Amino acid sequence: MHVIIEVGYLLATISFILGLKFMSSPKKAKTGNLIAAIGMILAVVLTFFAGYTGTVPYINLVIMLVAIVIGTVVGKRFSDKVEMTGMPQLVSLFNATGGGCAMLLGMIEANPNHPSPAILTMQILLIAGLITGAIAFTGSIIAERKLAGKVKDYRTIGVVLTARILLALMILLPVLYFVGVIPVSFAVFVYFLAFLAMVYGVLFVLPIGGADMPVVISLLNSITGIATAFTGLVYGNKVMIAGGIFVGAAGIFLTLLMCKAMNRSLMKVLAGKFKKSTGIVSDEEQEIKEISVAETALSLSFAQKVAVVPGYGLAVAQAQHVCAQLQQILEKRNCEVDYIIHPVAGRMPGHMNVLLAEANVDYSRLKEMDEGNEVMSQYDVVLVIGANDVVNPAAENNPDSPVYGMPIIRAHEAKQVVVMKRGRSKGYAGVENDLFEMDNCSILFGDAKVSLQEIVNQLKLI
Repeated sequence: MHVIIEVGYLLATISFILGLKFMSSPKKAKTGNLIAAIGMILAVVLTFFAGYTGTVPYINLVIMLVAIVIGTVVGKRFSDKVEMTGMPQLVSLFNATGGGCAMLLGMIEANPNHPSPAILTMQILLIAGLITGAIAFTGSIIAERKLAGKVKDYRTIGVVLTARILLALMILLPVLYFVGVIPVSFAVFVYFLAFLAMVYGVLFVLPIGGADMPVVISLLNSITGIATAFTGLVYGNKVMIAGGIFVGAAGIFLTLLMCKAMNRSLMKVLAGKFKKSTGIVSDEEQEIKEISVAETALSLSFAQKVAVVPGYGLAVAQAQHVCAQLQQILEKRNCEVDYIIHPVAGRMPGHMNVLLAEANVDYSRLKEMDEGNEVMSQYDVVLVIGANDVVNPAAENNPDSPVYGMPIIRAHEAKQVVVMKRGRSKGYAGVENDLFEMDNCSILFGDAKVSLQEIVNQLKLI
């Protein structure tokens, strides 16, 4: 029986590897998710099966079953209610549950009524899993609150210094404990570390700006994976070890890639540092050209090649379905339509990809930033929908701009640019967009969904 369980765990691990492999391709991402889900179901079934062999107490199986039922009901309720604008918050909450689980497992293992691991290596692994899990738990909750607009950024010196002191304590205290300087029980020590780590998780995320939230979500997801791997080592569970390593490694790589896409170092992101602006004009001083729905529809009717640059505003307006409808109408007119996606567009990694997939936009129509920039001058019209900072030319030609050096989608190189905005507010980075003052750029004010629907109606009449 033990051999069957171990072979099953191996198959589950292989499914995780295949799932990640398939997820590297947008066309196969859904299949990758399905394969990984099957592997996870297999791992859960095998864990229950282990109960019949006597390796897992039956009471534990009952508790697990109840937890799975509750989790399924709550998860289904969340999935039915959440909108695309709330998807980043939901991802953060899911990540918090993973970190919280790793923290609780560490606290359970250190419970006085539970035989604590006597081997030093196991104790170190337990502490490492507990600390990383606690940081991911509270950090993800604060990230969710910030994404929901309920918590503001706090970049005070007090917050930063306190966070650094806590980090130093979490590294120093275990060393002092294991050399016998701290005369307390292992359980009390672990509980205290869990408290410090949870406080640190809050202070860790508080200073980080909203524009950096995609990076933070990715990093916290990686930390949760690392916590899971540490916990798996404590329990000797190969599936937890493998799954944790995969999530941790993938999260780190994604975090670094996103930092590269923003031309910012990970340390600056974590420190909440953002370059101060000098000489940036106010909104009132910008001279912009407004365009009407009818004029936009007329320009699109004559276009042979159109690009759509989506941003978070597209998700806020829930305009992805109307945007897909516009694409279909233009394609019937023999107009080529592409979607150009910036790596950090939206509020979480891949947010725009998921948004467009919900509207059944074929992945063959999606282009990455570099690919789109190579042919940008060929587009007759570029529709910038709800995006701001990712198309700001100041990132390339204004050294005084806070976004200077960040790779952007060069929409300004197209023949005509129409930016769809709800109002005159700045982007998430709080920086004025030099694109708006260019001769080939016009602004179409209004709700993106309403404006797009009116454009579609106008094109049907032309």
